Amino acid sequence: MKKLIGILILIFYIAVVSHYGNFDFTEKNSWQAQASPGKLSSAHEMLSANCATCHTATMGVDNAKCITCHGDNKALLERQPTAFHGVIGNCSSCHIEHQGPDANLRVMDHEAMALLGEKIIGDEKKSFQLDESIIPADHPLVSDQIAKLNCATCHGTKDKHLGLMGNNCASCHAATQWTIPEFQHPSVLSINCSQCHQAPPSHYMMHFEMVSKKVAARSDEKGNGCCEAVLVNQCYSCHKTTSWNDIQGVGFYKHH
Repeated sequence: MKKLIGILILIFYIAVVSHYGNFDFTEKNSWQAQASPGKLSSAHEMLSANCATCHTATMGVDNAKCITCHGDNKALLERQPTAFHGVIGNCSSCHIEHQGPDANLRVMDHEAMALLGEKIIGDEKKSFQLDESIIPADHPLVSDQIAKLNCATCHGTKDKHLGLMGNNCASCHAATQWTIPEFQHPSVLSINCSQCHQAPPSHYMMHFEMVSKKVAARSDEKGNGCCEAVLVNQCYSCHKTTSWNDIQGVGFYKHH
């Protein structure tokens, strides 16, 4: 009796889908379109008719299949900030598909990364290190899980502070964005710029004497050039706090 009811339900389902869903059972892989949770991103759009390219029955997304296509990405593996992909072995935790053709698959999930790091260390693979000494517990900007990560391990090569602020990025930054809404720049009258800022390499070469000083040069009431004796670490003599290329007495200046 139960078998008969099951057959009747299946027949009813097929009839409804065929009538309302314009479902063609003769079309190759048409059942996959009915089971899809959403459209793939534009990068994987060509795989939309073949679920088995990424999925394995009873398992779901198969990381081994992701690695088959992406495992030889030298540009990714040779860059220090992204080299950790070589030992993660879990792609779908961060790269989530079926969110539409315009979805960004490169959104960073620090929570997932920390969980994966713990899993790798638990498997005695020491190539991924969690450092609980860098960020204190109960940090207001990051969760306890994210606090186990060492920000400088990945972001050290992109440190715009050039090491002046140390390695505890989370003392100012959150894991969701780099900008700091609460940040208040010191007074425009401050002359301690070099505590946080360093001049570009060109300022330590003849470019500073031959170009930078001449661009910013202006005469004071005594007729003397303002920049003749200016040192590289005296940023306030030429720059305004609105922007580095907002030069006093000149305005916004674009050299290149």
